[in-house]
Amino acid sequence: MAGPRPRIVPARVRRVAWAGFVLAVLVQLVVLYAPSTPDAAPSIPGLDKLVHAGVFLLPALLGVLAGARPGWLGASLAAHAVVSELVQGFALPERSGDGADAVADLAGLALGLALGVALTRRASRRPEHDAARE
Repeated sequence: MAGPRPRIVPARVRRVAWAGFVLAVLVQLVVLYAPSTPDAAPSIPGLDKLVHAGVFLLPALLGVLAGARPGWLGASLAAHAVVSELVQGFALPERSGDGADAVADLAGLALGLALGVALTRRASRRPEHDAARE
């Protein structure tokens, strides 16, 4: 008789990932919904797109490591990417919605999910590999 399904990612890592996920989502909300962008922000070409990718990559990666289902997490964050650009375009007068930002959001999201799934799979293979060496 098989026992309960073992957790792939250790409990301590999951707790830290959940805390990081919550923090990453809070940062994401500030970055996406601040009434205006900082005036002192450097004007480096493409930096805005990297920020957009990063604020979706981190919650996706940390959410998967925390144990969230990648499909549900990805769908939720993808919807948020689109909604955030609509809100910026229609509800925040000093901001503008940008389709390229949504693409950057989705690229960061895809990369974060892929990394999270890859790390989770790697962790799931580790006990078998270690047991085979003994």
